[in-house]
Amino acid sequence: MLEMHVRILPFGVLKDSLGADPFLLDLPGGATVADLLARLRLQSPGLEALGIAVSVNAEYAERKQVLRDNDEVGLLPPVSGGTEPHETGARVIRLTREVIDADDLVRAAKQGEDGAVVVFDGIVRNNSRGRQTLYLDYEAYEEMAMKQMGELADDAVKKLGVRHVSIVHRLGRLQLGETSVLIIVASAHRAQAYEASRWLIDTLKKTVPIWKKETFVDGAVWADGEPFPAGYAVEGANGPAA
Repeated sequence: MLEMHVRILPFGVLKDSLGADPFLLDLPGGATVADLLARLRLQSPGLEALGIAVSVNAEYAERKQVLRDNDEVGLLPPVSGGTEPHETGARVIRLTREVIDADDLVRAAKQGEDGAVVVFDGIVRNNSRGRQTLYLDYEAYEEMAMKQMGELADDAVKKLGVRHVSIVHRLGRLQLGETSVLIIVASAHRAQAYEASRWLIDTLKKTVPIWKKETFVDGAVWADGEPFPAGYAVEGANGPAA
């Protein structure tokens, strides 16, 4: 049987066991995501306990998906929730390594037809789980994160009836008090704006491939992510998902 080569991209805590750099893996033709995970468990036995998801060419993939030569496979631990921005009248989507100017973005989002603008401004606090925080580092699977954030914004506009959504997320090193994620929702009515803001941040934290490493006065650790929604995770604490 002919062999194929896939490019593996580990993210977040998986870099500790699989290495920080992308690498090539040889698999037999017709191999599935499940076959790939079985191979990787030999190298990293703790893989199945993490509740990871897998992407193939920047799309979430199921265990049964058949891989092809030169596919790019992302290994995604639960997410903690730059790149060129995607901006239209209805949305602003950005990943940035620059300080986020919340006031400027809020001013730009407002239009005359809006009756409400709701802002979620997530900031770096000085402690976590009883430990003093020094700084945070954020990383992302950038191509996939931009796509996922854009889809969230589109869904909020189409399904929740708001006019505009901005989602801006920092990458790289953040100091205390800096904004890590900013979500702005503008709408004719406050009820839709509040609902969309809450839905956007809750869904972003579970599905957009962004990870956080926390550095404390006494060490550093990758932050525990929230569990993936049903149908996303392919490996879990009780072994491979069905």
